[in-house]
Amino acid sequence: MRVSESLKQLDLSLVAVAGPFGAYVPAKRVGNLVFVAGQLPVREATLIATGQVPSRCSVDLAREAARQCVINAVAAVQVLPGGVDQLTGVARVGAFISSDTDFTEQPKVADAASELLKQLFGEAGEHARTAIGVNTLPRNASVEIEVVFEAK
Repeated sequence: MRVSESLKQLDLSLVAVAGPFGAYVPAKRVGNLVFVAGQLPVREATLIATGQVPSRCSVDLAREAARQCVINAVAAVQVLPGGVDQLTGVARVGAFISSDTDFTEQPKVADAASELLKQLFGEAGEHARTAIGVNTLPRNASVEIEVVFEAK
C-alpha cells in the first residue's frame, strides 16, 4: 500500500513542515535512502509538548508528541521529487526525549513513533532505533524524532 493511502486510512493529513531553523534541509535523498532531519512535535504551528518528561510533560503527552514528530517527518518528504509515495520502508529512527535526570522510560515514548511507522508501512516499517534521554531540546520541545526512510 502506498504511504498516501496508509495516511488516508489512518485519517492523518500532512501539512508543510516549518523550518529549517538553521543551515540544513528538512529532508534529503541519497541513493535509496531519505534522511529526515529531527522533527519537533509541531501541530498547527504550535509545539504540543514542552519541557522535561515526566515532571513538565507527561509520558502520555510525550508519546503523542512522538507520533506528531513522525507525521512531520513524513510531511518533510512530500517536498522532494516523488513525494511520500516514493517511501517503501523505514531503516532507522532516532528518538530524543527531554528527560528528568531519573527518568528511564525513553523507549516507552519512542515506541509511539515506532508503532505509527509500523501502521503506515506494515512489516517494512520495522526499523533499528535509538531512544536517548537529553536535558534539553530546541524550542524546549519534549521530543525530537529523526528518521531514515527507504525509497524506491
